[in-house]
Amino acid sequence: MTPNKGFSVQVKAAQEKTGGLINGSRTGLLRLAHGVVETPIFMPVGTQATVKCLLPEQLKEIGTQILLSNTFHLYLRPGYEDIRYYGGLHSFMGWDRPILTDSGGFQVFSLSRLNKITDEGVVFRSPLDGSEHYFTPELTVEIQEALGSDIAMVFDECAPHDAPESYIRQALKRTYEWAKRFHAVHSREDQMVFGIVQGGVSPILRRESAEQITSIPFDGYAIGGLSVGEPESITIEVLEATCAWLPEHKPRYLMGVGTPELIFAGVALGVDMFDCVLPTRSARHATLYTSSGKVHIKAAKYKRNREPLDDQCDCYTCRHFSRGYLQHLYARGEVAGMVLGSLHNIRFLTAMMEKIRVSIRENRFDAYRKAFFDRYHSQIGLG
Repeated sequence: MTPNKGFSVQVKAAQEKTGGLINGSRTGLLRLAHGVVETPIFMPVGTQATVKCLLPEQLKEIGTQILLSNTFHLYLRPGYEDIRYYGGLHSFMGWDRPILTDSGGFQVFSLSRLNKITDEGVVFRSPLDGSEHYFTPELTVEIQEALGSDIAMVFDECAPHDAPESYIRQALKRTYEWAKRFHAVHSREDQMVFGIVQGGVSPILRRESAEQITSIPFDGYAIGGLSVGEPESITIEVLEATCAWLPEHKPRYLMGVGTPELIFAGVALGVDMFDCVLPTRSARHATLYTSSGKVHIKAAKYKRNREPLDDQCDCYTCRHFSRGYLQHLYARGEVAGMVLGSLHNIRFLTAMMEKIRVSIRENRFDAYRKAFFDRYHSQIGLG
């Protein structure tokens, strides 16, 4: 039976500026085949059908409602037919909550030396063994329907932010045509589909792309191609210009963003969904988030530190271990350090999102944002 999938805005702040900062924050409910997701939400990334260093039950315990996985990587290995054999991605990876799969477009276009782009699709060579592959919108539909994700992303062309305007315009045309082809062949009724707005750092091109993509009745709309090397101030400026052209009754997803600064900025502009590999990648390299700023826990100064990593955090790591013990694990390359660090960093962001949702419901988002950064930027924990 097809689930009652959809999105509804629950609470929306007045679109006003306080101290030069806009507040168009909102909460919502995203109803998907494998559950209801409260927004705004941060999605941990499980590129290879796993969030590195963490088990599904650990992710549930720290409040993870939805994961992101990657079409491109799962296509290359183990292969989508193998995952179909297991009944889909949920069964394969032992995760019974919602999953969003990106189309693989960003990964394909990041292989700039290994791909050839045409209006029909992209020919690329596998970074694993050099074998040749051909991605089209139709194939990415087939793969994501086989994976059985709750949300599938259209196949788009992600042009570099500093590309010439002529190239970006060509990429926008392809993205629009590919989105229409994707929508035309998608048939899985229990799977939402999100279109993707591109356009580099040009507000004019972003508007053009938004008008094109929103003319197709997708279930939600994503903002792609931001936070890929441009200054943060430009990211926010372009994000604001883009959100102005997205329908308010559909979910908005800012792709590839995972810093507190950009998450708060996005929430203030009415963005509902975020994802990034940064929390777990940082944890594997000994950089951990705390309410007082980032900590490089491998530093020798933490060898004799009995304090928890963050006394404001309720995760397993902070409840059971000292900074000194974590320093010991990281300094010796113990896997347990990366596990505990990843657990903490994901919980830091899921807890932040929980508090953001409460602050919006209680009409005090601006106050929470100020209090959060007053402490986070104090750099008490920086090391």
